[in-house]
Amino acid sequence: MAAESSWGSIAAQLGGTRVHVTSVIASAAIDPHDYEPTAQDARAIATARLVIANGAGYDPWVGKLAAAGPARGRIVLTVSDLVGVHAGGNPHLWYSPGDVRRVVHAISRDYARLDPAHASFYGRREHAFETAGLARYDRLLSDLRRRFHGDPVGASESVFAPLATALGLDLRTPASFLRAVGEGTEPAVADVTAIDRQIARGQIAVWVVNGQNRTPDVERLTSAARKRGIPVVTITETPTPAGVRFQDWQARQLEALAEALAR
Repeated sequence: MAAESSWGSIAAQLGGTRVHVTSVIASAAIDPHDYEPTAQDARAIATARLVIANGAGYDPWVGKLAAAGPARGRIVLTVSDLVGVHAGGNPHLWYSPGDVRRVVHAISRDYARLDPAHASFYGRREHAFETAGLARYDRLLSDLRRRFHGDPVGASESVFAPLATALGLDLRTPASFLRAVGEGTEPAVADVTAIDRQIARGQIAVWVVNGQNRTPDVERLTSAARKRGIPVVTITETPTPAGVRFQDWQARQLEALAEALAR
């Protein structure tokens, strides 16, 4: 059971025919920050041999349900614990390519622990996923780093920050604004004014907006960016459309970002 389909997609590809993966949050119509688990979610966790949670305060309901329905031999993989990001840190870990690699290895390792007779099967699946499954994703990451390293960009919230860092982009939006929008709190007036100024003066090459979190401030800033002729790129927290493979979802967004930066 994966709390989010970003991790669930990877888990399904690594497990192949030997696993059945259920992803709880699998639609962009659901706000992950406000998700309330159902009785069906509790049953999915209770019967799962491997539970994958994002952690860092993003899906606290997973730990509560797992504790309420303990199962002997069950493994709970909390991504934030694996990569060293704790509550209060940026929870959008699937936008960090380095963290994605660590999760891939951890899932394969846990499959082998749960099903040691088929450890070599999971090893082969991991190798194929890393070399072939992620090939286009890796190629786009490398191309963006090479072509646009240091380019100034803006973003509507913290979901984009790990990817911006990985690509070497200069994310000029105040970190306190990114955090406020991501956490659903009111951003500081000074931060909004600073972003208004960046847009008006054309100091950012691209404005990246989270399509699943459009506050009035974000909508106004996005409109201002378009009027100023700054390309707008929309990304999502949840793989879109539902059921798309992790790497295909990410690659489409990376291609859109590259096209916008090239303009």
